[in-house]
Amino acid sequence: MFSALTARRRFRDLSEQEILALAISSEEDDARIYRTLAEKLRAAYPASAAIFDGMAEEEDSHRQALIALHRIRFGEVIPLIRREHVAGFYARRPIWLTGNLSLARIRDEAREMERQAGAFYSRAAARTTDAATRKLLGDLARAESGHESRAGDLRDSVTAGDEGQGEEHRARRQFILTWVQPGLAGLMDGSVSTLAPIFATAFATQDTHTTLLVGLAASVGAGISMGFTEATHDDGVISGRGSPIKRGIASGVMTTLGGLGHALPYLIPDFRTATTIAVAVVFLELWAIAWIQNRFMETPFLRAVFQVVVGGALVFAAGVLIGAG
Repeated sequence: MFSALTARRRFRDLSEQEILALAISSEEDDARIYRTLAEKLRAAYPASAAIFDGMAEEEDSHRQALIALHRIRFGEVIPLIRREHVAGFYARRPIWLTGNLSLARIRDEAREMERQAGAFYSRAAARTTDAATRKLLGDLARAESGHESRAGDLRDSVTAGDEGQGEEHRARRQFILTWVQPGLAGLMDGSVSTLAPIFATAFATQDTHTTLLVGLAASVGAGISMGFTEATHDDGVISGRGSPIKRGIASGVMTTLGGLGHALPYLIPDFRTATTIAVAVVFLELWAIAWIQNRFMETPFLRAVFQVVVGGALVFAAGVLIGAG
């Protein structure tokens, strides 16, 4: 590993030919990234895909201009030098990671790409003594800065028309289907379904340690069950609900947290204090669920309160009655 690090060149040690070669390979990589992003977005977000197509074509034109200049100054053979060969040089996110990025995050990635490219060309121009080369690199620095503004304004330009508004709506809908809906279902299940066993145990034994163990078992077991159920019952291809792994994680984690919220207070040895805090946590959990339903699922708030709070209160009462019986 040490030898690999020491083999990297420092930017200030590059020759003008190597700087041009680095610029050529960087433009080629960026064009490929933009085209990959465009293909990823084309089906669901065609307006955004078209903008990335245009940015890829401009990167191609930059590469061609750089190659033409290299041919004039240094001939046909371009040295093989890439970003990873230069110590401290900016790196690009591996393109396969973009499969997990939201539309908004992809836009931010594009803006950062252009900012880094503009900074590189400014540094490269300052290192160059040839007038033609310096002029081209300076022009490219200004062009990349223009791209940065374009990438930063991508959201506004895409959302200006009906098609863009449709993209924003689809992005929000996909977020809700993939993360909010399974997470909310898990939170409801974890918060409500564990009420009866936890409080039945609490009032039957009045032992905080036993209640804690039952709460942990119920919460973790429910989280595993809900996570696997969500991940395996729908692959998301036909329903359009997104990655089953993401949905499974959202559902499993939120189910576990929903149960742990009123189980962890029983870490407190005093039964009365622990139970009082657990009841308060239950109240907060149920109101949080009602708020999420109203905020993301557009359920009328009073209906959400009735469904969640009243239902949760009935399950809580059942647990208390069973435990005290």
